Amino acid sequence: MVIDRTGLAEFLRRRRAALQPEDVGLPRGRRRRTEGLRREEAAALCHMSTDYYARLERERGPQPSEQMIASIAQGLHLSLDERDHLFRLAGHNPPARGAIGEHISPGLLRILDRLDDTPAEIVTELGETLRQSPLGVALTGDTTRFSGPARSIGYRWFTDPATRALYAPEDHPFLTRMFASGLRELATLRGPGSRAAHFAELLLDRSEEFRAVWDTHEVGVRPDEVKHFVHPELGPLELNCQRLIDPGQAHSLLVYTAVPGSESHEKLQLLSVLATRTAY
Repeated sequence: MVIDRTGLAEFLRRRRAALQPEDVGLPRGRRRRTEGLRREEAAALCHMSTDYYARLERERGPQPSEQMIASIAQGLHLSLDERDHLFRLAGHNPPARGAIGEHISPGLLRILDRLDDTPAEIVTELGETLRQSPLGVALTGDTTRFSGPARSIGYRWFTDPATRALYAPEDHPFLTRMFASGLRELATLRGPGSRAAHFAELLLDRSEEFRAVWDTHEVGVRPDEVKHFVHPELGPLELNCQRLIDPGQAHSLLVYTAVPGSESHEKLQLLSVLATRTAY
């Protein structure tokens, strides 16, 4: 496929103009004259330099990679149809949709962008973190930094001891059963050639504990609504977890809250301070 530079530039300008700062969690400010987002704001959302983004809107520069186009599609809060159109304009075939897709729907992103006062994250069905709120990073660290199978918390549970340190020791046996049960269900649902089946094969080879719990063939172990975290600075936190599911992409928005007046609620206020400190 050949890049359509004119079509790409026009589409980017139109989508940027259609987005308002409040749509993406940015302050509007008093002296805004730009229609929609400024170029530098769009570039920051897309995780690229303003110069690179500006060249695309001016029909210049090299053909953007698939990874770059995916980042632009997410940064500009494009729908799946818009994302696919953007890929074709850039001269690439659109990525897969459905369970294996990682493009977050604009609706979930809009909700997450407004959750600046509570820990939240968007995850895949395999427990891979796609996006976190600032307090989400302050609670568990940046879990988007992992690559390969380690992106999945279920995989890390059996291969990385540091993952377990974030959770109360008394919950570990249950979480071990839950992660193995969930992976077995996904591997069956998605089939032998799926990533879930591949992760299971890797863990069977690398973890004796996983092999033992896998052999029980247990399914249906669901997450508890109440999570017991152990924060490295704040200590134990008891948080309720609400889940909003996007069935089209098999993504979940997880929001963590504490009972008002509880010790954990007070610690969440301190977590806000940590999040601010981390941001700078």
